[in-house]
Formats: sequence, C-alpha cells, structure tokens
Amino acid sequence: MKIAVVGGGSTYTPELADGFARLGGDLGVDELTLIDPADDRLSVVGPLAERIFRHHGHGGRLTWTTDVDAGLDGATIVIIQLRVGGQTARISDETFPLSCGCLGQETTGAGGLAKALRTVPVVTQVAERARQRAAPGAWIVTFTNPVGIVTRALLDRGHRAVGLCNVAIGFQRRFAELLDVAADDVSLRHIGLNHLTWEQAAYVDGVDRLPELISGQAQTLATHVGLPASLVTALGRVPSYYLRYFYCHDEVVRDQRGATTRGEQVAQLEAELLRLYADPELTTKPPQLSQRGGAYYSEAAVGLVTSLLTGDGGEHAVNLRNAGVLPFLPANAVIETTCHVRKSGPEPVPVDPVGPELAGLIGAVSAYEELALDAAQRGGRSRVYAALLAHPLVGQHELAEALTDELIAANTTYLGWAR
Repeated sequence: MKIAVVGGGSTYTPELADGFARLGGDLGVDELTLIDPADDRLSVVGPLAERIFRHHGHGGRLTWTTDVDAGLDGATIVIIQLRVGGQTARISDETFPLSCGCLGQETTGAGGLAKALRTVPVVTQVAERARQRAAPGAWIVTFTNPVGIVTRALLDRGHRAVGLCNVAIGFQRRFAELLDVAADDVSLRHIGLNHLTWEQAAYVDGVDRLPELISGQAQTLATHVGLPASLVTALGRVPSYYLRYFYCHDEVVRDQRGATTRGEQVAQLEAELLRLYADPELTTKPPQLSQRGGAYYSEAAVGLVTSLLTGDGGEHAVNLRNAGVLPFLPANAVIETTCHVRKSGPEPVPVDPVGPELAGLIGAVSAYEELALDAAQRGGRSRVYAALLAHPLVGQHELAEALTDELIAANTTYLGWAR
C-alpha cells in the first residue's frame, strides 16, 4: 500500500514520517512518497524522513519526487498539507488586516480568506490529479488550512475527502493529564467548525468529566486556550484557542500591533530545522520540531488513516458534511465533530443540541465560509467583498471595502483574475 504526501517538503514531514514509522507498523505501508515542487526543501526533508524510517526499523520504502503524477500513482491515501506562498504569504495574512484595525491571522478573518483564495484552486487541482492517478477509491486527507473550506471544496467535487485538525487530540491529551487517565480513555464531544470548536463533554468510562474539570481546573483550562476563566465557566464548555480571536478580538489586535508575527517566528524556525535536517547523522526528529506547532499531528494523521483503512471505528474529530448534525446549518455545510471512522468514512457521534450562544456564531461563520469558497472558485472583487462583509470579525462596509483592496493587492501573484 502506498501513501502519498502532497507538500512533503514541509518541515512538518519528519513528524509525519516518525508517526507512520512508530505507529503504522500494522498498516502494511509499502511506500510513503513525499511530493513537493520545492526540490531544495524536498532534497533535505526526504533523506531525513528516510533515515527516520530506517531508525524505527520500518520495512517500507520512503521516496520523494517533484513530479505530482508520479507521486500520486497508485496511492491508497493522499495526504495534503501544502501552504501556497509559504511563510511569506502567511506573514502577509498576519499583517495586512492590522492596517484596518482587524485581526491578522492566517486561518480566520481577512487573512484566512486570503489563504483560502490562494489555496482552494491548488488543492482542487491536486485532487483532480489524484482522481486520475491514485488507486480507485483513494481517500484524500487534508490537513491544509483553512481545513473546513478546503474540505468542502473537495466534497463538492465528489472526492472521498476528510479534513483533519489537531485541536481535538490536543484537548484529549490535556484533559487526560488533568484527570490522570490514559489519553485513549477520554472520549470528547467536539463540535463546531474548523478552528471554531468547543468541547461539550469529556467521557471517561461513560461519565462526563468535563463539568468536574471546569469547576476544579477553570483557570488551568483558560490559560491553555488564552481566555478568561470566567468565560470558560460561563460557557460551561471549553472553547478552542481560536475562539480567542472572536471573544477577545480587540485585545488580540492590540497585542499584534508591533509584535513579531507567528509567520516570522516560524520562518526563522524553519531555517534552523532545515539546517538540522541536512545533517546526515540525524536519524530522529529534533526537539526543535515541537516548536513548529501541529502538536500530535502524526498521532492524529496515523490514527485517522488507520481507521479509514481498517474500519476499526476509532474516534476522530474530523471535518465532514453537516447532514443534520447541526440542524440550523445547511446539510451540505462542513462541520468539525467527533466521529467513528470506518472504511466507508466518518460517522458523527451524537452530540447534545447546540444552544443559541454558540449557534449564532457558528451560523455566521459557516455563511462566510460558503461565500469564501465561492470567491476562491470564481474570483472577483465583489465576491471577496461579500465574504468579508459577512465575516463576524469584519462586518462593516468601510472595513470590508478597505480589506478587499488590501487583500487583492497583497495576493495578486496568486489570483489570476486580479492581474
């Protein structure tokens, strides 16, 4: 069996290779192929990934190529983890909105829309190549942000696709530590949209331990997600860190002004990682990789792939069609929730009804995502403006007008219709 990784030159890739080498021994992976047009990165990341495979004694081949078709040929699983424009584009996403007093972030707000506009056309092109070259019935697992919008683009075109994020597995590990139980003993009820999720319950042996965590560890949980403890207590749920951008927007913008962006920090870290990766004596992922983000990425990816291939029904928080899970959203919207994953795909675990305190925000962001996808697919200034006007973090005509111009000017290289 072959697994293809599109965006295999990423500095994340050694984490993924380590996961398949350590955790995927029973999957029968004959080949893990890294695909990336950036040969300078691939020629460094690929050999390290191969050394990691050998270090763990994995019997499969690890190969790399700049040829998309050759890399996709015969793949049973296609993992997409690409970043169009690299860290330079990310830094732009994190800075241009600040000139209008809005959040600078790469997955939500105006920066998130810019990323969607660059990313959706590339991912859908890759998926079409996979449809022609990969094995019949191949699954596409996308870790590419904005995951919810990207997943919907793939599903709308009829691909067997599922979106993956590491937020839920991070909460599972954190709750397990606080409860002093094994991580696999914690079953979450994770609900919302990608990067707009809440933990509604945390079951251990059939008992919801989340109320206990909130009453006894509210400050610890709040610190973990960058929000006030009083807010976590009032919600009675644990929001993801990304809710900070909504619940504390103005404070975040104040902090961002004049500060080093996350993109700038990552660019420096990537240069250091690539220098380390080039050492032919390095056979394991270096400790510095943990600073890159994407905690538990390999565990999440390997776990999901295992369930898709074996049909073991494992629990995974994934992006999939709403199909009535959240009755206030259209059936074809994409949500993120806990699922049992089988060979046929993810099946949502029942969740408690979402109250209006969450439904309003989820509904507004879902509507924005639909408009964002339309703009990414068809282009045009008016569609970009419409998406920004609908976004809860923008929502004003003057801001939407100004941000539209800023976004297009910063991304003309990637937007054929804007040249």
